[in-house]
Amino acid sequence: MFAKLQELKQQDKTWPMDFWLLGLVVLLAVIGLTMVASSSVAISQMRFGNPDHYFLRQLMSMGLGAFAAYIFFQVPLKYWENHRGKIFMFALFLLVAVLIFGREINGSKRWLPLVVMNFQPSEFMKLAIVVFMAGYLDKHASAVKEDFGAVIRLALPFGIMAILLLMEPDYGSTFVIAVIITGMLLIAGAPWRYFVLTVLPMVTILVALVVTSKYRMARVSSFLDPWQDPFGAGYQLTQALIASGSGEWFGAGLGASVQKLLYLPDAHTDFLFSIYGEEFGFIGVIFLIALYLAILYRLFRIGRKAFDANHFFGGMVAYGIGIWIILQAGINMGVNLGAFPTKGLTLPFMSYGGSSVLLLSIALAIVFRVDYETRFYPREAKVEEEDQASDEGKSKTARNKEKRSRKVATSRGVAGS
Repeated sequence: MFAKLQELKQQDKTWPMDFWLLGLVVLLAVIGLTMVASSSVAISQMRFGNPDHYFLRQLMSMGLGAFAAYIFFQVPLKYWENHRGKIFMFALFLLVAVLIFGREINGSKRWLPLVVMNFQPSEFMKLAIVVFMAGYLDKHASAVKEDFGAVIRLALPFGIMAILLLMEPDYGSTFVIAVIITGMLLIAGAPWRYFVLTVLPMVTILVALVVTSKYRMARVSSFLDPWQDPFGAGYQLTQALIASGSGEWFGAGLGASVQKLLYLPDAHTDFLFSIYGEEFGFIGVIFLIALYLAILYRLFRIGRKAFDANHFFGGMVAYGIGIWIILQAGINMGVNLGAFPTKGLTLPFMSYGGSSVLLLSIALAIVFRVDYETRFYPREAKVEEEDQASDEGKSKTARNKEKRSRKVATSRGVAGS
């Protein structure tokens, strides 16, 4: 057994990309597709007269995501690095467009109606932020470690982004992006003290928005004690908790959920995890958490190896996408279990949602490209280049001094004669 593992480890070095990560993601997507089919039967039948409507839509989204992933895998990292500013500006443009032309659902304008799906610009912004931050930190890594001004310079673009997201409103995506930025800065070596000055104002603003809104306060109070109004503000969470608790150790079995029969709202989207817990039980939940952690490990491993190969930009992209996936998964699970207020965040590669599947597929394609370039196109260390440039600068300075001293000696000799 040990010899077989060693053999697989040696083969891993010759692979064009991390097939372990690919296998884990495909497994997660298959589980997600199965759960969308199971959890959406009743709502699909009621709305469209077809129990497979949402399943077929999700299958189409995953097919589109796989095709997009293949296309974007061909794009060199240098392209993302050189165009990170334009990508971020385009993401801001989409956030403005959704406020003007967006489709309003449940009081939020988060979706742009396209021909094949409703596109959510906040999902694209998450990818744009990871690429933009990776490029910024690649250029200013040493400054971020030593100069608080290098961090403050990010306040203007990200402040505009946060305002646009809060206008939708989309507090969940705002929080996720803030944590992604913070995590990437910490990985790049920025001191902890900077975040007291950057995160504290954002937290203060979010708290103020909650306190000044009766609707948001009602959501927070229902999250703290959903049983005080189980048929009103706390209805969704109480039904989610009933679903999770009904699964016990081994679950009721695939397709045997009761809560998906129009008792739990959004059973195929935000609260799919509760249906999964009901059908697969505590053991199934532990397996799913382990699956996400395994994906996080492979993503961070690619990031570390990219650093070792002097692909700092690619390494930061891998770390940023890893933070994005595990954070969003953790928040979604926490919401379903009553640990966090409802955020409207999908469970990556599990919940129904075309935008989420498409953008996460593209994000992982970029990570696979990082792994590919790390394996076959390692870069020379920047430190060596800087030292060489420094040495060249020193030698030029020495030559200039020598020339000046010769001129002075010559002029003195002429004057003496």
